[in-house]
Amino acid sequence: MKNKIMTGWNSKVVPNLTRRNFLGVGAAAAVLTVAPSALAATPKPVRELTLVNLHTDERTTAPYWEGGDFESDALVALNSVLRDHRTGDVYDMDARLYDALTHLNQTLGGGHTFHIISGYRSPASNAALRKNSSGVAKKSFHMRGMAVDVRVPTIDLNRLHRAAKSLKMGGVGKYAKSNFIHFDVGPVRYW
Repeated sequence: MKNKIMTGWNSKVVPNLTRRNFLGVGAAAAVLTVAPSALAATPKPVRELTLVNLHTDERTTAPYWEGGDFESDALVALNSVLRDHRTGDVYDMDARLYDALTHLNQTLGGGHTFHIISGYRSPASNAALRKNSSGVAKKSFHMRGMAVDVRVPTIDLNRLHRAAKSLKMGGVGKYAKSNFIHFDVGPVRYW
């Protein structure tokens, strides 16, 4: 017998059940089995950072990710606070750095303000710093918008360093004498 669907030991004849009709019925059944709450739009989490540049005294709290996408105005504000304070050059920082800082903030319990010692560095600034310090890399991730030197005044430096390392999101260095960590989104490495 054609078009017979067996359901348990009960059988039912479904008239004119073509392949197309069968697929349509199956799709409708699938939609109906999805929980109504899953069909409702769920809000995407907001990612927000608060930064203070210690050289310029600028401060911003910027929700840089909202509704499933980056917020361009917030990125502009964050990039401005992280600009090279020596030259005034603003650089489009790597958005992964903002996500890494957000993860670090969450690991520390949330609600913290990052004090910025250094964000973007122009090649000229990096070269000048290298002349005075052996701790400045020739091909620094700061010049590529992938690094920050930060402290969180309410968090012990050792705890900040351990928390950043635990993320395994890039390079983390501790500078105890200057009371900051270097945090970048390059290869994972520690010092």
